[in-house]
Amino acid sequence: MLGKILVRYLSRYKWLLAAVLVFQFASAIATLYLPRLNEDIINKGVAQSDTEYIWRTGLFMLAVSLGQITASVIATYFAARASMSAGRDIRADVFGKVSGFSEREVSQFGAGSLITRNTNDVQQVQMLAMMGATMLVTAPLLAIGGIIFAVQTNIGLSWLIAVSVPLLLIVAGLVVSRMVPLFRSYQGRLDTVNRVMREQLTGVRVVRAFVRERIEEERFRGANTDIMVVGRKVGSLFVLLFPLFMLILNVTVVAVVWFGGIEVNSGTVQVGTIFAFMQYIGQIMGGVIMASFMAIMIPRAAVSAERIGEVLDTESSMERPTNGVTDFPTPGSVAFDGVEFTYPGADSPVLTGISFGAEPGETVAIVGSTGAGKTTLVSLIPRLFDASGGAVFVGGADVREADVESLWATIGLVPQRPFLFTGTVASNLRYGREDATDEELWHALEIAQGRDFVEEMPQGLESRITQGGTNVSGGQRQRLAIARAIVRQPQILVFDDSFSALDLTTDARLRQALWRELPHVTKIVVAQRVSSITDADRIVVLEGGTMVGVGTHAELLETSTTYREIVESQLGVDA
Repeated sequence: MLGKILVRYLSRYKWLLAAVLVFQFASAIATLYLPRLNEDIINKGVAQSDTEYIWRTGLFMLAVSLGQITASVIATYFAARASMSAGRDIRADVFGKVSGFSEREVSQFGAGSLITRNTNDVQQVQMLAMMGATMLVTAPLLAIGGIIFAVQTNIGLSWLIAVSVPLLLIVAGLVVSRMVPLFRSYQGRLDTVNRVMREQLTGVRVVRAFVRERIEEERFRGANTDIMVVGRKVGSLFVLLFPLFMLILNVTVVAVVWFGGIEVNSGTVQVGTIFAFMQYIGQIMGGVIMASFMAIMIPRAAVSAERIGEVLDTESSMERPTNGVTDFPTPGSVAFDGVEFTYPGADSPVLTGISFGAEPGETVAIVGSTGAGKTTLVSLIPRLFDASGGAVFVGGADVREADVESLWATIGLVPQRPFLFTGTVASNLRYGREDATDEELWHALEIAQGRDFVEEMPQGLESRITQGGTNVSGGQRQRLAIARAIVRQPQILVFDDSFSALDLTTDARLRQALWRELPHVTKIVVAQRVSSITDADRIVVLEGGTMVGVGTHAELLETSTTYREIVESQLGVDA
């Protein structure tokens, strides 16, 4: 999976990678040439007391060094551009894929895990691409080229290379083999930390209301400790690896000095040659260490790539037809025909045999006890889920055969828990329709009974809204969400218990404004308060996921025991 992802995304920047290879090759050749110049300075300059040769060769050596540095910097720049661009593309594709997921896939992965995969996991792959591009040529050239030049310099000491290099590779292999399962475990625990943190931030009010801070702290401490334990094991391997590398390198250098000194003393080898051989030993070791470092990064990046691939390879259960219906034969109509729905992994369906319809401009209310399936039912209209059985029709077309963008354009959804985005009142309302004018925004706010409190804000429509709308009250947040759906100018408005945070007076005014200003719009209303839907054209009563009644308020009082019990339970409250 790692290779597949790297090839897929880095191939888009092959010219940058070609430049990296060229400049890395030049940098490596210059690096290998420097010890030979150093050998000549010592043997032909210092030993012969030839100052002019020392200056001439030294200046040339300086020029080669500057060229090596320049080539290395340019190669690193191009490598950074290619890897960062690939990382950007991976994040964009993961985000686009997740955006197309239905609620089923989001629940399957978990929000915390999806965030980790699009941030930390992509970063691991991106870092490997960066390091791989910069070391891909340098490491093998330094190792192989260093061996060739070292043998040419002094074949008598080459046996030291035959001992030290395999020893380095054995150490690296043993460490890397133990890191693979640790990295996989680390990423999983990172998911857990993100999930716990996200839950605590999202539910901070509940945590404080039930005085659960200490328990939540313990829960986070447990997740944090788990990732620390795995991280410590990884760190221990790193702590073991590099000292072993340096030990092997230093022992090899000492051996070169020892055995090389014997040859110098016997007069068979010059001092400069031993210095050059030592430098080549260092370059060989450096190349092997670079390759080992890459080998260490590969397992973690491979785990991350596998997790990214799982997201990219997961097909949404919400199929998008390539030539879906875009022109709906009966605009504004909604119909359920024998609909059944079962959540993944559930033993029994939460909805069974649901059949009813709403004609254009009608108001259809859905009532029932908690857990009756009301929210699940209306979630099938915009295809947040797909029905397990039967069919849902919008505008006369089966939603599974409709073009998704066209389907969503006909629907304005106000969810049970309205969410506002970081920005302004205007930017949140224009989330429904980007080209909406200020007059249209104010009109939508007026219908949603939100104009008064927005006008009282310091900057009106340009007043700031924090993430989630936490700087406004629940009722204000709900009215802004309703206004946002109205701004969309949909043919169908779906209200999923969207009036629960409103007082009775505001609720009544809002419903009157909706009915008066948007008589042509079909309204599907999930309600808890019977008083909110007594004037609906049709009321659907759910119990245990099945329809136990459908009709007007007056008809249901006569025919539905369940509906009559709901009404009687609220008579002393708001009926």
